[in-house]
Amino acid sequence: MEEDVREVLITSEEIREKTAELAGQITADYQDQDLLLVCILKGGLLFLADLMRQIQLPLEIDFMAVSSYGDGTESSGVVRILMDLEANIQGRNVLIVEDIIDTGCTLEYIVNNLLTRRPASIKICTLLNKPARRELDIPLDYVGFEIPDRFVIGYGLDYGEIYRNLPFVGILRPELYS
Repeated sequence: MEEDVREVLITSEEIREKTAELAGQITADYQDQDLLLVCILKGGLLFLADLMRQIQLPLEIDFMAVSSYGDGTESSGVVRILMDLEANIQGRNVLIVEDIIDTGCTLEYIVNNLLTRRPASIKICTLLNKPARRELDIPLDYVGFEIPDRFVIGYGLDYGEIYRNLPFVGILRPELYS
């Protein structure tokens, strides 16, 4: 699989360091508060696992699966909830944990959906932010890395459901998806 990577954009060590930094900020911000981490599957799973182990607070986790990409490299613009939360989030502090924020359309849909459930607060934590592709201005509370407008794989991010298990974030060789 690594031969399919054009270049490593963010190393596993850089991810570990940034995750620890974000966890420290989250720990400080949510002292003595109820915290529910909502992971957006499938891409956010690795980041959630590493992040939650470093947050020094009692917390709960839940999952949502949404689809807007299919098997391609561009968002279709149509968001579908494939799996919804099990937890009641009314009156709770919700921290959405995402792998990457691209156009912002999927995230806006998720936030608007969750707001109808009357949480105490909703904040967003993303490993990767791709501002060059942003269509909607969504405030991000915790951001790991800003990346260029390139198609990335690894550390939870996929192309056709593969490459998620790479321990770094890399750029896929364009001839593999062009």
